[in-house]
Amino acid sequence: MATTMLPPDLRADVETLWTYHDMGHEPRRCDVGIGLGSHDLGVATYTAELYHQGMFPRIVFTGANAPTTIERFPRGEAVHYREHAITLGVPAEVISIETQATNTSQNLTNSRQILAEAGVRPESVMLISRPYQQRRAYATCRKVWPEINVVCSSQPLPLDEYIAGIGDVDRVINMLVGDTQRITEYARRGFAIEQNMPDNVDDAFQRLVAAGYTSRLI
Repeated sequence: MATTMLPPDLRADVETLWTYHDMGHEPRRCDVGIGLGSHDLGVATYTAELYHQGMFPRIVFTGANAPTTIERFPRGEAVHYREHAITLGVPAEVISIETQATNTSQNLTNSRQILAEAGVRPESVMLISRPYQQRRAYATCRKVWPEINVVCSSQPLPLDEYIAGIGDVDRVINMLVGDTQRITEYARRGFAIEQNMPDNVDDAFQRLVAAGYTSRLI
């Protein structure tokens, strides 16, 4: 049975990874907000909040399905995100959806194409993602869309509150560990730019892998 209680002996390492993936960008007005699909509906909620704050006039929700999302969002991540944002008062006409992407590179490349087909060529985008996807989203964007000005943003939730919202601490830890591996692995494969990984982050990652949090490793 899933629990939301973060084990005390893992807290320091989990918090180290959590902090590392937060880019610390200050939200600012951008031409487009791009909501990156995942299992976390909070991405759509926060995208709607940012829209209502006037942070961007247009939204693209992007995402097909992954094994971790198909049960929750059977019609696709972007479709469910759009529907949720509309229930939160975002006008349907300002939302475009991209329904084919299955990874972050495709999220960005396909969103760029969707915008171009609509005659929109933004100078700046805000990438809205899960908190621990920020660094990977940033590194990927700098690789595949290098000329764009990019800001990363996520719901500003404390770690424990985020875990409670997801409802499964093991899932969150596994995702954190998987995203940490992808920072170096995706740069090595040419999918993203390189990012510095401090020794304390790598040490925390290695200890969590040794503790058995390996389900999201490549």
